[in-house]
Amino acid sequence: MTPQIEAIYRSESRRVLATLIRLLGDFDLAEEALHEAFFVAVERWPHDGVPSHPRAWLVSTGRFKAIDRLRRQARFTPLLQAQADALEAADWSDEDVKDDRLRLIFTCCHPALAADAQAALTLREICDLTTEEIARAFLATPATIAQRIVRAKGKIREAGIPYQVPSLAELPERLDSVLRVIYLVFNEGYSASIGADLTREDLTREAIRLARLLMELLPEPEVKGLLALMLLHQSRRAARTSASGELVLLEKQDRSLWDKSLIAEGCTLVEQALTTQRFGPYCLQAAIAAVHAEAPSAGATDWPQIVGLYDVLLWAWPSPVIELNRAVAVAMRDGPLAGLQEVEAILARGELLDYHLAHSARGEFCRRLGRGEDARVAYEKALSLTQQIPEKRFLESRLAELESSSRH
Repeated sequence: MTPQIEAIYRSESRRVLATLIRLLGDFDLAEEALHEAFFVAVERWPHDGVPSHPRAWLVSTGRFKAIDRLRRQARFTPLLQAQADALEAADWSDEDVKDDRLRLIFTCCHPALAADAQAALTLREICDLTTEEIARAFLATPATIAQRIVRAKGKIREAGIPYQVPSLAELPERLDSVLRVIYLVFNEGYSASIGADLTREDLTREAIRLARLLMELLPEPEVKGLLALMLLHQSRRAARTSASGELVLLEKQDRSLWDKSLIAEGCTLVEQALTTQRFGPYCLQAAIAAVHAEAPSAGATDWPQIVGLYDVLLWAWPSPVIELNRAVAVAMRDGPLAGLQEVEAILARGELLDYHLAHSARGEFCRRLGRGEDARVAYEKALSLTQQIPEKRFLESRLAELESSSRH
């Protein structure tokens, strides 16, 4: 595959897939058609040149390949002949290429599907994440995720779930699962689960784009809150790693590198959402991110306000991950011992035992308290659980510092 075709695959494959699903009415058939279309492109484009409208070309080619596939299979399953005839007879032109991804995300997040299946299917189909990457986002095994995706596709097919954006009257009840999925996409991009890079900007950009589309469609407070939260996190992207790719903790980041335009937009959205008094967990998390963003330095951060916001968040929407984040804020407000007690209480309940950030936080608090051996055990546990290269190097550097200090 040439670099140009690779770039088109990255930018257009999910759009092509979404439109093929609309045209063909079947996830698996659309995925096969997508891959066949790109296979033809790899064969032809280097000699014939890239079409002026590659997405339309790929959709058209994929559609014809799907019809051919159905006709071949009709020898064994006669009903497929009627499906192929119907597809061939359906009205179609190159102008019928729309951006169907919002339609696809609402289909993937249909309430007839289990919540975990909604998110897994959307991450796989819209964002092209691997089952391994989705498993990390869900703290599950790849086999479990693969089963969820297969079951979700079967449910859509068997239940005849419509491939459409819900009416305005139906949208609010469908919104929570869609927001959850978009944020999972963003999180995978903001802190990639696997690989040499800390971030995957293509995913964060895609999540923000989807949130903007959703806000145009339904400017609800929580949609604004989620978009604000992502923008405020994204504003720190350039400062999160050093020039050599090393992880830089929030307190050590060069705040002059933070994107002030994203901060301004995010803070404005937070204010708009909070004034409605109809806000939810994304608005509160965005408010916490805004407190960080508006602090001129790490030392000037209003930690009591952040802990207070986490208290409200935990009371209304309890979660061990939010509880862990609150423990970090408590440590900044009251000292590392207070934070350590909070983290150890979470781990003692058997929660987050496979979450590397919980053990990393425990190691950090132990290190600051001078409990070198406890810190070493915690850092080693965190190291065994992470598959991200920058995080591995950070944890290895912490272990090296402990080893060096123990010799003196």
